[in-house]
Amino acid sequence: MKVTICVLGSMGDVQPLVALGKGLQSAGHSITIATHDEFAPLVQQSEIRFHPIRGLDPKQSMQKITGEASQNSLQQSQIVQSIRSTQLLLAAIPEIGESCWEACQGADLCVSNVIPPGVPSSVAEKLAIPHMYALLQPTERTSEFPNMLLSTRSFGAAVNQLSYSGFFLVLWGIVRSRVNRWRQQHLSLPPLKWSYLSEVFSSPIPRLYGFSRHVIPKPKDWSEQANITGYWFIEQDADWHPPKELVNFLESGPPPISIGFGSMVANNKEEIAEISIQALTLAKQRGILLTGWGGLHYDRLPEGILAVDSVPHEWLFPRIAAVVHHGGAGTTAAGLRAGVPTIIVPFITDQPFWGKRVYDLGVGPKPIPRSRLTKERLAKAITEAVTDFGMRQRAAELGRKIRAEDGIANAVEVIHQVIKRHRTS
Repeated sequence: MKVTICVLGSMGDVQPLVALGKGLQSAGHSITIATHDEFAPLVQQSEIRFHPIRGLDPKQSMQKITGEASQNSLQQSQIVQSIRSTQLLLAAIPEIGESCWEACQGADLCVSNVIPPGVPSSVAEKLAIPHMYALLQPTERTSEFPNMLLSTRSFGAAVNQLSYSGFFLVLWGIVRSRVNRWRQQHLSLPPLKWSYLSEVFSSPIPRLYGFSRHVIPKPKDWSEQANITGYWFIEQDADWHPPKELVNFLESGPPPISIGFGSMVANNKEEIAEISIQALTLAKQRGILLTGWGGLHYDRLPEGILAVDSVPHEWLFPRIAAVVHHGGAGTTAAGLRAGVPTIIVPFITDQPFWGKRVYDLGVGPKPIPRSRLTKERLAKAITEAVTDFGMRQRAAELGRKIRAEDGIANAVEVIHQVIKRHRTS
C-alpha cells in the first residue's frame, strides 16, 4: 500500500509524522512524506521518499509570528496568533495544493496535519482515496476543556463545547475562499461549505492523536473515531554520536539544566540567553543552552554553562536534571518521556495549553509566560524542579508510563482498519 503524509510546520510538527511514516514503512508500506525542504534530510535519513511542499518557508513564518508577538509585548491572545499564522498561508495555498497533489499521485491513503485546512483532504477527494488527520494537539470538540487556542481555563461545559465551533468558523473563514478557488480552478471540485471544518471532527473517518492518554485522558464525550494512540517518537539514529565536548561537560559535574526555545527566540535571542544564564547562576545550577532554529546565543558563557546547536532530545533529556523550553508539542513529549521535570515558558499558540497541562500533572512548576519571564522567576522554577522530590517522582513515573506505550503501533493499526474499510466499501 502507498501512503502519502503531508505535513507543514516546525520540526516539532514534522518529526512525529516522520516517526509515523517509519512505522508504516516497517509494516510493509511504501511511504512518501511531503513537507518543507528544510526537513528533507530528516525524511531521507529515515529512508523515506521525500517530496517538497513549496510556497512556504517555515523558519521565516515562525520568525514573523514571534517577531510580531515581541513588538506587541507578547500580549496577543493565542487565537490572534493562530489567525495571523493562518493568514500567512493564504498566498501559498495554490503552491501547497499543487505540491500535495504531486505527492499523492498513486497513493492509496493521504495522511496530514490540519495545516492548511481543506487542502490535503481536497486532493484525496479528487483522487478518490481516504484522508486521515494525524494531530499532535487535542482538537476534537469536548465539554471538558475549551479549545486550547482560546483559553487554558474552563468556561463550563456548554461554553467549552461552543468554543470549538467558534474557533473552527473563524479559522475556516480566513482560508475558505482561497481554498475553494483553488479547488474549483485546479481540481474542478465544488466549493466546501462553511461547516466544513466542524464536520471534519464528526466524520466517520478516524482521527489520530499522537499524544499519551496519561497526559490527556480521552474526554468522555469524544467519539470512537478519535484515537489517542500515544506519542510518535523517532528513535535515536545508531550512527549519531554526541560531540566530545558535550560528553565531557556532562561527565564533569552533576546533571545540568537544559534550556532551549527552538525557533521562538530569533528576534530577541541575546535577551533570552542572558535571562537564562543569569537564572542558572542564581539557582546555582549547571546548564546546557540549545541554540536551535532561533539561534539562542551569548558571547561570553560563564563556567558551568555549555552552548550546543542541536542534540537529539531522546539522547540528552534523560541525562539532565530538568528541561526548560517553549512548550511545543514535540519538545513537551520528549521531556515527559525522559521522566524529568519540565519548565515551560510559553510564547504562542498551543504552548500555554501544554504548560498548564504539565503543571496540572504535577511534573513541572507553574509555566512562566514569555511576557513575564525574568531571571528571578526562572531561577525559582529551576530550583523547584531540582529540589521538589514529589515532582521528580511524578515526572519519573509519567516517563515510565509514556515509554511503555507504543503509539506508532497503535496508530498503524488504526490506519490498517481505515484501509481495510475503504477496500471493502
